[in-house]
Amino acid sequence: MTATDHPRSWYAATANPHAAYPALRGETDCDVVVVGGGYTGLTAALELARRGYAVVVLEACRVGWGASGRNGGHIATGFNMAMSGIARLVGQADAHRLWDMAEEAKALLQARVDRHAIACDLRWGYFTGALKGRQLDGLARTVEECRDVYGYRSYRMIAGADVAGIVDCAAYVGGMLDAGAGQLHPLNYALGLARAAAEAGARICELSAVQRIEAGERVVAITPAGRVRARYGVIAGNAYVHPLTSNAWALMRSRIMPVGTYMVATQPMDPARARRLIPSGVAVADANFVINYYRLSPDHRMLFGGGVNYSGIDGPGHGRGLRRTMLRFFPDLADLGIDHVWGGHVAITRNRLPQFGRLAGNVYFAQGFSGHGVSLTGLAGTLMAEAIAATAERFDVFARLPHRAFPGGRLLRMPSLVLAMAWFRLRDRL
Repeated sequence: MTATDHPRSWYAATANPHAAYPALRGETDCDVVVVGGGYTGLTAALELARRGYAVVVLEACRVGWGASGRNGGHIATGFNMAMSGIARLVGQADAHRLWDMAEEAKALLQARVDRHAIACDLRWGYFTGALKGRQLDGLARTVEECRDVYGYRSYRMIAGADVAGIVDCAAYVGGMLDAGAGQLHPLNYALGLARAAAEAGARICELSAVQRIEAGERVVAITPAGRVRARYGVIAGNAYVHPLTSNAWALMRSRIMPVGTYMVATQPMDPARARRLIPSGVAVADANFVINYYRLSPDHRMLFGGGVNYSGIDGPGHGRGLRRTMLRFFPDLADLGIDHVWGGHVAITRNRLPQFGRLAGNVYFAQGFSGHGVSLTGLAGTLMAEAIAATAERFDVFARLPHRAFPGGRLLRMPSLVLAMAWFRLRDRL
């Protein structure tokens, strides 16, 4: 694999036909320069171009090359922190605003798929399976809080005997069904966003890694073969952002941690057999802190993910480990081989809430979506476009979320996270 390719995966093997965008050559001026061609950057570019702004998107590899093109494809509700915890951080009024915008994020995703005819196998329905009574009690509290405080009625508790109608897995004692969450083909969604942004007038430049950003009255983004001068900048690299300026790097990078996560795709199976495994056709995750997540592909494969890696070292063997985990949930799949193994990095924050902010007044960024990026990234792009074009009121609700740097500095934060994750894995097993 090179930077000119999308990483090998079942997603890349089933990608829709798509255009390649030429690299930046020479110097150009525009209203907004966007660094990063994933969901966040492409959505910001689309929304700004629709408002009449001249936009240039600079992508180091190919659009959707990072997490946007190889994630689990799960569309989750809310955030990776309980709403009660968010309310304690920012107060109940802002918690309501955040909840409402997270719900809007899913509606925006559906609207973009419909408006731009993005063929990405978007389907709704999501089940969180409890492996023990403690987890089931926690899910019941989530259902109650989100119904009574936020008016969310798409959650429904599933009793133990009824789980088989959702997913044929003996490991679950019950769970929570969410009609408002779902799944899609992540790379095809990214490619569709790129097409929509280009059709709206945005200029997309692939193979155009930003080596440096110079902030000031004009934002200057410098690539190996050119430079872009703009009134505003949007940094949307998330786990794949590189050191652009010293101050920006220190502020942004210290508050996120790139985390490796991995997936496998089995060989295709008989359609009837696939339907027996997940009769409801929904996406599934367990309620562990270190989650396993899976769903069926349209060509009747099991797409199974998990195996997070905080060490920053991607070695061989992830496929074998994931297959062993998959067989604990579905021992009857032992006869199927694995056709595809892939992985990549997502960015988490300490509190598992996304971080929105500004650098030098006219440079906006959003990062650290912590596993909820399929929908929240599109909201981030929308809110950054709003902040540039009209008002930052809604952007600032997210910007008020408190974030702290990971402890230990550059040398010790990764080992400390590895130890912490070992503890959470042990707690999940106990």
